[in-house]
Amino acid sequence: MISDPDRPVAGSSPRSLARQRSVHDIFGSGIVADVILWRRKDVTIGILVGALASWVVFEVAGYTLLSLVSNVLLLLICVLFAWAKAAGILHRPPPPIPEMQLSEEMTHEAAVFVRFHVNMVLSAFNDIVRGKDSKLFYTIAIWLWLISFVGGSTDILTLGYTSIVVVLTVPALYERYEDGVDRLAKFACMEVQMYERVYSQSLGKKYFTKAKKWALEKKKLLTDV
Repeated sequence: MISDPDRPVAGSSPRSLARQRSVHDIFGSGIVADVILWRRKDVTIGILVGALASWVVFEVAGYTLLSLVSNVLLLLICVLFAWAKAAGILHRPPPPIPEMQLSEEMTHEAAVFVRFHVNMVLSAFNDIVRGKDSKLFYTIAIWLWLISFVGGSTDILTLGYTSIVVVLTVPALYERYEDGVDRLAKFACMEVQMYERVYSQSLGKKYFTKAKKWALEKKKLLTDV
C-alpha cells in the first residue's frame, strides 16, 4: 500500500521525479539565487541597468576602461578640491571623506585568498602535465576550446552583457513557467526517442536485407560453379 507522502497528488507538477530540488535550491538558496530569480528585484534591476549603462558607455560612446576610470577620478578630485577650498573660504565643514587606509589585516587576508587560489591552479596544472588526472585534462581542454570558440565569435564585452542578461532572465522565466517547460521537454524527449527507435529499426532492417541478398547471391554463384 502506498503511504500518503509517496502518493502522487492530483494536479502536481509533471517534473521528473529524479529532480526534487527547486530552481532556488539549485542556485544555492542564498543571495545569489534571490538575485537571479528576482526575489530581490531592486538588486536585479540595478545589475541590469548597470550592465546597460556600461554597454552604452563602452560600446556606444566608445570609452575604454582606462579612459573612463581616469575621467571619473578627475571629475571626483576636482569636485572635492573645489568643495574643500570653498569650505575654507566660507568657513564651512570640509567634505565628509573618511580617513582611508589599508590595514595589515586586510592585506594579509587578501594575500591568503590569492595564495590559496593560485596554489589550486598550479596544483591542477601539475596534475595535468604529469598525466595524473585525465578527467581534469579533458574537462579543462573542453572548456578552453569553448572559450576560444566563443571568444573568436564575439568580443568580451558583448559576451559579458549577453551572459548577464541570460543569467538574470532564463532561470526566472523557467521558474515561472516550470511546469510547461518540463512538459514540453518531456514530450520532445519522447519524440526523439521514438524517431531513434524507428531509425535504428529501419536501418537494421535495411542492412539485414542487404546482407541476406548478398548471401543468397554468393550461394547462387557457388552453386553455378
